Amino acid sequence: METIATLSLVPDHDASTQALAWLESIAEQLRWPRRTAHKLKLCLDEALTNVALHGFKDHTGQPHIRLVLMHEASNIMLDIIDNGLPFDPTAQAAAPLAATLDETGIGGHGLRLMRHYLQDIQYHRTEQHNHLRLVAAIDPVEN
Repeated sequence: METIATLSLVPDHDASTQALAWLESIAEQLRWPRRTAHKLKLCLDEALTNVALHGFKDHTGQPHIRLVLMHEASNIMLDIIDNGLPFDPTAQAAAPLAATLDETGIGGHGLRLMRHYLQDIQYHRTEQHNHLRLVAAIDPVEN
């Protein structure tokens, strides 16, 4: 497994914007297919938004997030490592779909979106850190 890049962030309102610009820059440099870049950015934004909004409530200490981007065979792995509250999104059920548009609420469908676009989502906790790995298949090159 080859590490492509890393990024350290403070979990604030600007973290997602910084991370997405970082990922977009790497995607352009490495000439990833647009679909591959799009699905990774979408899933990263979803995961980081949840970490920033929920992971550091009543948190003591210096909050931080570290991103590690790796490549192996036909997959790209993006690790999101934070020292926030323990939370395993892989153990959560996706919110049920509403029967009508009027019944649809805002939020709660990010996990469904991530499961749709990613090959795998892995989680473990070590040394007071959440480790979330997003695994995306590299899509065929567009013509």
